[in-house]
Amino acid sequence: MRSGSGGLRLEGVTVHRAGVPVVRDVGFAAPRGEVTVLLGPNGAGKTTLLEAVSGVLPVASGTVWLEDVDVTALLPEERVGHGLAHVEQGRTVFAELTVEENLRVATAGPVEEVYHLFPELERRRRLPAGRLSGGEQQMLVIGRALLMEPTMLMVDEISLGLAPVVVRRLVPVVRVLARRGVGVLMVEQFATIALRVADRAVVLDRGEVVYEGEPAGLERRVDLLHGAYLGRRGGAASSREGTP
Repeated sequence: MRSGSGGLRLEGVTVHRAGVPVVRDVGFAAPRGEVTVLLGPNGAGKTTLLEAVSGVLPVASGTVWLEDVDVTALLPEERVGHGLAHVEQGRTVFAELTVEENLRVATAGPVEEVYHLFPELERRRRLPAGRLSGGEQQMLVIGRALLMEPTMLMVDEISLGLAPVVVRRLVPVVRVLARRGVGVLMVEQFATIALRVADRAVVLDRGEVVYEGEPAGLERRVDLLHGAYLGRRGGAASSREGTP
């Protein structure tokens, strides 16, 4: 993995869908070597924001910085060249290809690093990916992203459709990646699990940041944590503790 300072930084990012602003004036940092958890209710704009960072959607205004480089106008593949990897919802695998062939799509080099992280995949390396369980497919798409040697990894709903026991197996992997110097921005529905591995927490509600700071601070703010899933601010003021 690449190492060094930097990471992802957003400044005043606004994103539209069908001409309607879904994300409004969002700014926060997700440094390398740390896990940043992005929480919020359905429809808060979390997936839209990640798609704008990766270049799938255009940014209406604001700036996206990767490793201190302005990538706002770059194509998705150009952002990959600046160290960004995006694991989207849906666990897209090449169903007819084996596990190892799926990994080879991302690299011509060794794939043992992925097998070290996910021994389950090594035992199934010659099995068609379409025959893997949902959790194993999630391991595969994360592993494939890691073989691109990202400095910044975005994961959208690592737990989607998976049993809690599988989620508890997957989520700690992001902590391992952070220790290796990778920045991780993770959208997650299981807040209690995600906050245990997070260095930073950001809450997005109705397209706006209503909290940015330490996970412990969010856990003390029951109103904001409750609103992160029900979309109710309950009159609570926005909070930005520990902002760089």
